Amino acid sequence: MGWVPAGDYEVALEAGKVVCRNAKGQRLKTVPAKLKDDPAVVGLRQLAEWLDRHERRCLADVEQWMVRSLPVPTAVLAQVWPDPAWQAALRDVVVTGADGGVAGFLRDVDPKRGLGLVDLDGDSVRITPDSVSAPHPVLLDDLDDLREFAVELGVRQNVEQLFREVWRRPAAVAPDAVSVDTYAGGAFKELRFLHGRVTQLGYRSRGGYAVCPVVENGTTAEARIWIGEHDGYDEYGTETGPLGWTDPAGRTLTAAEVGPVTWSEGMRMAAALYAGRDVEDEERAA
Repeated sequence: MGWVPAGDYEVALEAGKVVCRNAKGQRLKTVPAKLKDDPAVVGLRQLAEWLDRHERRCLADVEQWMVRSLPVPTAVLAQVWPDPAWQAALRDVVVTGADGGVAGFLRDVDPKRGLGLVDLDGDSVRITPDSVSAPHPVLLDDLDDLREFAVELGVRQNVEQLFREVWRRPAAVAPDAVSVDTYAGGAFKELRFLHGRVTQLGYRSRGGYAVCPVVENGTTAEARIWIGEHDGYDEYGTETGPLGWTDPAGRTLTAAEVGPVTWSEGMRMAAALYAGRDVEDEERAA
């Protein structure tokens, strides 16, 4: 974006910040205070805020495609690719074709030539499928190999896919089990701290539970872990409870009924909440 007049100065937007130079073209360390309400400065700051929201929305949308392993039409990718925010969110995601096999790392999208990828042999290739998916990493059988290959290629994904932590249901968990207590018992000095952590991590709380809805194969389920209910005594301590899953009607699901993505995302939430526990209290108790 070029420079625009602002009083006796010129301002521009660089890396999301308003910068300023004087009439001689010398860059200033800060924007003069007297320009705070100048229409050009206000407009650039509003634009910066919008661009930031747009970038975060693009990342959130691509992450949702990934968590749900949704097929995305190539025509849609071609429409959004010219936008730098979409391109940053999509670049280097692992995509799979209609057969579920890994096609490669996404590097380019062209309306006529299709998708440009780096395949698993390290070669640059073009494919022209009607749609592709960016699968959840728990669904990738060769995840460890893909991670090693990504490091060799210098891949940096803005959307957390390959290096997203995953949990697979252990064989030791009985198919009819309705909860797991791996991350139960995480102590917090005050209830409000744990509820604040839920919000900070992007989850929701309802009825004393932290919840994480997941759509898998078109079916919605909800991971739920007890965190304590607001009752006017938020300064009291609490601790995390067992993790379980329910269907949209509130029916408790057994381990056998929980899909691999839903299992992994529920455990990911529970682990993230548990990680904020008061470790010092646990050490003193031990």
